[in-house]
Amino acid sequence: MFGNMMEQPLLVSSLLRHVERHHGTQEIVSRRIEGDIHRYTYRDMAHRARQLAKALHALGVGAGEVAATLAWNGYRHLELYYAVSGTGAVLHTLNPRLHPDQIAWIAQHAEDKALFFDLTFLPLVESLASRLPTVKAFVLLAARTHMPSSTTIPDLLCYEELLVAQDDRYEWPTFDERTASSLCYTSGTTGDPKGVLYSHRSTLLHAYGAALPDAHKLSACDVVLPVVPLFHVNAWGLPYTSSLVGAKLVMPGANLDGASLYELFDTEQVSFTCGVPTVWQGLLTHMEQTGLRLPHLRRVGIGGSACPPSMLATFERVHGVDVLHGWGMTETSPFCAGSALKSQHAGLDLDARLAVKAKQGRVVFGVDIRINNDEGRELPWNGHTSGNLLVRGPWVLNRYYKGEQSPLRDGWFPTGDIATIDADGYIQITDRSKDVIKSGGEWIGSIDLENVAMAHPAVAMAACIAVPHPKWDERPLLVVQRKPGVEVSRETLLAFYSGKVAKWWTPDDVVFVDQIPLGNTGKMLKSELREQFSNHQLPNP
Repeated sequence: MFGNMMEQPLLVSSLLRHVERHHGTQEIVSRRIEGDIHRYTYRDMAHRARQLAKALHALGVGAGEVAATLAWNGYRHLELYYAVSGTGAVLHTLNPRLHPDQIAWIAQHAEDKALFFDLTFLPLVESLASRLPTVKAFVLLAARTHMPSSTTIPDLLCYEELLVAQDDRYEWPTFDERTASSLCYTSGTTGDPKGVLYSHRSTLLHAYGAALPDAHKLSACDVVLPVVPLFHVNAWGLPYTSSLVGAKLVMPGANLDGASLYELFDTEQVSFTCGVPTVWQGLLTHMEQTGLRLPHLRRVGIGGSACPPSMLATFERVHGVDVLHGWGMTETSPFCAGSALKSQHAGLDLDARLAVKAKQGRVVFGVDIRINNDEGRELPWNGHTSGNLLVRGPWVLNRYYKGEQSPLRDGWFPTGDIATIDADGYIQITDRSKDVIKSGGEWIGSIDLENVAMAHPAVAMAACIAVPHPKWDERPLLVVQRKPGVEVSRETLLAFYSGKVAKWWTPDDVVFVDQIPLGNTGKMLKSELREQFSNHQLPNP
């Protein structure tokens, strides 16, 4: 026997209908590439999205075809999020921080039919246009006044002219909720990037999960500023969750330095934001140097890589901001787990609560996790036994785009993370499987060693990598980027580990670098460091 309930597919366009109807006057604020601040409402955005939908049809981008973007966080990019997916086409957010060769390879692999891009990326697109044979329409996200006087891009189109040529009399089509909605590629640090093709169903279920009180805690009372780029795993779902709840949305554009972010946080009274730790280091440094505070900021989501406990403590102790330490990946849409506390934590002192929040958190409904040993046997949730982290759920990848084989193991996705899970279900990532240091047959978690170093007042950034050792196979080497104008010695840093980790975990050596290399999403590129220091000679082998 089936229930007698309505059948309504979960479609991205339904979010737009909802926010236009029930939160139509709520603001969307953008710092534009042109340099000014742009303001309009969700109702305005929905109107322009319908015009854009008709423009897409005029360009020949049909259902199932792929439209790509090279753009910062702004209102035009947001319109593309809804118009492309809403018509039944697939939104493909290209990452401009990748090497041009990778961008060209990805665009060809995705078979992009149109490319919409910000003025910032005009030189990049000019250099790539001849290498994008599937792209039939190049559209600059600008008005006529900002179009270049000359360009090598054939038949370059003006975004605003495309919209003004259309009215907004458009009905969003209804189709199967399993239809592809958007496409993101992994950063491809090893091998070619892999495409993750999200469905309308997975996107909306992820939006529900990410907005929950034990996740991002979003509501119509919030002012949301996504620092995480719209080209990085769909900005962790914030374009969708903000519409789902009707939150005010603030788009920061290309300027993500501490001073620029602070200005928007302050003037727009931002209450919630998300980004990677390297961005927050810039904001915290700016506030420390100027003595500024953020009285309106209530919660900050930190993910992409582990949040150093020192950063967590600064946000919570100094600024009174609730840190939501999260975990996910491109293959998981990305949100899976967050560090929201349980009722039994209410009576703990601040240090004990911060220790819980330093973990990557517990999953929300819809997602399940487990840890296995290398033989595939599930390991206990005791907070100290570490193993390979696996995940499953309705917004978790089944197979890569155009992939012939599924990566799943008995229905679970292998994340590549090494983790423990405690009795309350809190995940603690101890390392990536490719980054773990195996010394004398035992694992040493590089993240724990990096967190200790980051707590030293002279350290701006720290990475811990494995280097060969004649007796123990591998030993940890600490690579440190000092804060500007501050000195610290190797001996001082090694002594700083005393009493904080097991003695045999203490790094064997420290090297100082001008800058630790970062990937296109702000993560440290340990692969480059391992190559750079592959022949490093440790003292007293």
